[in-house]
Amino acid sequence: MLPLQLLLCVAYPFLAHAATTRGGPWASFALADLVLLLLAAPLLRRRLWALALLGLLLAGLAWLDGGPWPQLLLLAPPVLFTGWLAWWFARSLWGGRVPLIARIVRALHERAGQPMTAELETYARRLTAGWAGVLALLTVANALLALWAEPGGVLHALGRTPPLAVSPQAWSWFANLLNYGVVGGFMLGEFAWRKRRFPCQPYRNGLDFLRQMAALGPKFWRDLLG
Repeated sequence: MLPLQLLLCVAYPFLAHAATTRGGPWASFALADLVLLLLAAPLLRRRLWALALLGLLLAGLAWLDGGPWPQLLLLAPPVLFTGWLAWWFARSLWGGRVPLIARIVRALHERAGQPMTAELETYARRLTAGWAGVLALLTVANALLALWAEPGGVLHALGRTPPLAVSPQAWSWFANLLNYGVVGGFMLGEFAWRKRRFPCQPYRNGLDFLRQMAALGPKFWRDLLG
């Protein structure tokens, strides 16, 4: 990921939360951040189509600013993002594919010249399924909160009364901020358990683990995302 994309990615949840808690133009700012995030790579390569699309989308956001649509559009990204990640993990468990985490673990062990044991293969498959499950649950929770938020939720916008009213602030705290806490907590807890269960790993600690992951190279990560 490019540094600019990383910065835009980190900024988005805070901009989206500000849109819910402060109102005003923050929703348009958050959506503009998303547009820049998605177009950052072709823009930096000076693709004319990306520049034209950026201008068109920003003009559209300026036109929608002040109405209900920017805030309604912000309900979608948490659902789409966690849903896409859940599908990304789950699809690697189907059709004889190598589970996502097993591919990463194999690459790390091969790079370090360490064997990949059958027990570690099984653990990697179960962990891939675990990530798919956690992210699927977050997707369902995000979707329900987006439906039930009142005012500003999907049902409210359609003139329907939700079966359980949730304040927009509660939706935003969960969808824009707490989601990352759940993912981070699961990641840290699993890492600690993995170090205990499999003490012989090709990395010394969390920082070395991140360095080893980065050292796998852009081609590996492009193939993994493909």
